[in-house]
Amino acid sequence: MKRRDLLRTSLAASALTALAAPAVRAQNFDRPLRIIVPNAPGGTSDILARLIAQELGRAVGQSVVVENRAGAGGNIGADVVAKSQPDGHTLLLMDVTTIATNPALFPRLPFDNAKDLAPVTMLIYAPYILGVANALPAQDARALAAHAKSAPRPLNAGNSGVGTASHLTLIELADAWGREMTHVPYRGGAPALTAVVSGEADLTIAGATQAQPYAVNNQMRAVAVTGQHRLASLPNVPTFRELGWPAVDAGTWQGIMVQGNTPRPVIERLHKELQAIVAMPAIAARLKDLGAEPRTEGPDAFRNWLTETTDTYTRLIRANNVRLD
Repeated sequence: MKRRDLLRTSLAASALTALAAPAVRAQNFDRPLRIIVPNAPGGTSDILARLIAQELGRAVGQSVVVENRAGAGGNIGADVVAKSQPDGHTLLLMDVTTIATNPALFPRLPFDNAKDLAPVTMLIYAPYILGVANALPAQDARALAAHAKSAPRPLNAGNSGVGTASHLTLIELADAWGREMTHVPYRGGAPALTAVVSGEADLTIAGATQAQPYAVNNQMRAVAVTGQHRLASLPNVPTFRELGWPAVDAGTWQGIMVQGNTPRPVIERLHKELQAIVAMPAIAARLKDLGAEPRTEGPDAFRNWLTETTDTYTRLIRANNVRLD
């Protein structure tokens, strides 16, 4: 090879190396990571964040801290991530139906969902469990629907917050049963479940990861579940589909997002690590015990889901005139 050709080849190789270097560096994590959970402790997002944090830390060689930043329908925590450095060190883990509903609920958001937050991957889907207070005179799903219609007062339905997926699903159920319910918002699914256990609320609907223990331990009565099939831990509890009820695939869809300008190589690295963590036998078994199903298709599938779900919930919120005030 002539010296001139050799020099040209060397320069080209150097240029390629220089271009590739930022992508390589972008995948490295050089300080502790934070997983922001925009809900109170004890909910599905919090349970999942603490389940994966240690393994994620091992995978990237850094410690991972879980921070609960509850308030404003998840917007406080989401805003922390939206305004973080775009380097993948600050992650948002939440029921992403909240991201899908908030644009229709809040006239002004402190961030732009589409620009300031980037999907990494969905993690799990957990069907909803419809649970009723043990004192309520309704032993099964059909008896509950009949009681809701004939009771002298509307049933108190606890939900995880105005405009949340649990609230909207309960609205759909009330329409199907032909009787309005009194919707009582709480700051997350865990407080709503506690209200049912104490008898403060008549019923609620919450993700299986947090609701299942209450049902299995007979602290409340599970009468129906969403999703494709019955839960192994509650084999006698029928699905919404079996009952002919609406919202058959409603549930909690837990996903990870990062700051919107985070480089694609970082997003792909995080997706790869999270996908492997959710598939670990011990974690997969724990998720199964909690009634959750892995959903780790990655950023593009997550973005498509988010777009479609936002459109669906926006129509439902507007049709029912759901407002935060």
